[in-house]
Amino acid sequence: MNKTPDVVKAAPLSEQTVITDFFEPLTQGDKSALGLLDDAALIDIPDNHELVVTKDILVAGTHFFADDPPADIGHKALAVNLSDLAAKGAAPRCYLLALALDKTCGEAWLRAFASGLGALQRVHGCRLIGGDTVVTGGPLAISITAFGLVPRGTMVKRGGAQPGDPIYVTGTVGDAALGLKIRSQIPDYSKWELEDSAVQYLVSRYLRPQPRLALIPYLRQYATASIDISDGLLGDFQKLCSVSGVGGTIEESRIPFSEPARKCLDRDPGLFDTLVSGGDDYEILFAVNADARDAFEKDVAGLDFPVAFVGLIAKEGEDCGIAGADGHIRAFDHVSYDHFG
Repeated sequence: MNKTPDVVKAAPLSEQTVITDFFEPLTQGDKSALGLLDDAALIDIPDNHELVVTKDILVAGTHFFADDPPADIGHKALAVNLSDLAAKGAAPRCYLLALALDKTCGEAWLRAFASGLGALQRVHGCRLIGGDTVVTGGPLAISITAFGLVPRGTMVKRGGAQPGDPIYVTGTVGDAALGLKIRSQIPDYSKWELEDSAVQYLVSRYLRPQPRLALIPYLRQYATASIDISDGLLGDFQKLCSVSGVGGTIEESRIPFSEPARKCLDRDPGLFDTLVSGGDDYEILFAVNADARDAFEKDVAGLDFPVAFVGLIAKEGEDCGIAGADGHIRAFDHVSYDHFG
């Protein structure tokens, strides 16, 4: 009679196991992390450089769906921070990770989540150097603090745009807002008559934003003001103008939309407001020194993502918004995503 083999039960996860198995590999041997064995990390700042620091928190049910693929959640958590650094002209150096896990996040979830972080950090040359992990009754929450470096005095702030400066935006806007609607199935997106590939593209733009780090050297050289578009093109443009103390106009006809977004807009023109105010784009909106416009456009022509001229900065006191074909600033009921709205 054959003996039934013993069942080997997996050891329960402990905080040290989580650190050793899933997060220590993300340090990639960075000396700043001190092997994730100390109470803090130690960052060496090169001579004549400054440290740029940004922080974002993502909460299940607000910034992502709890059942989104964990690798996508990891990617997004890091990507939104790298987008902030890119908008400031800061090259990513390292990051801290704080996790408030719910009780459904087991070994498989953590492994996939760490893989999403690892894949993106390898592309952009940054490493995990520390953090903290707790288990709660939910919801799942992820907070990353990212550190970047700029040559001293070169960080691109929101303030600094001047009347006459041309305004540019990277990539396309509105895709993620549509992807969120599809992911939520609100409204019924079948009326948009999208092919499966278009649906997948829009959802991927929501799940996996792409930080535009290749723009960093050109922002440092040419930009007078910059902001990453997290809350929507219109609202973030108004924030940039407010901090700079200027007005400005984005021309509706110049706003870059993807082919799937344009198809949706053709089927439902009322989606325009969603495209420019929905948020989650993580593109970069910025102004360039007016005297350097030609040189800038020549330099960025070879990037692997589009950079579109969309309007002009105006003097203080003038309107700030999106102008329709008649040249008048359009009115919107909703200008951006607002956590308190």
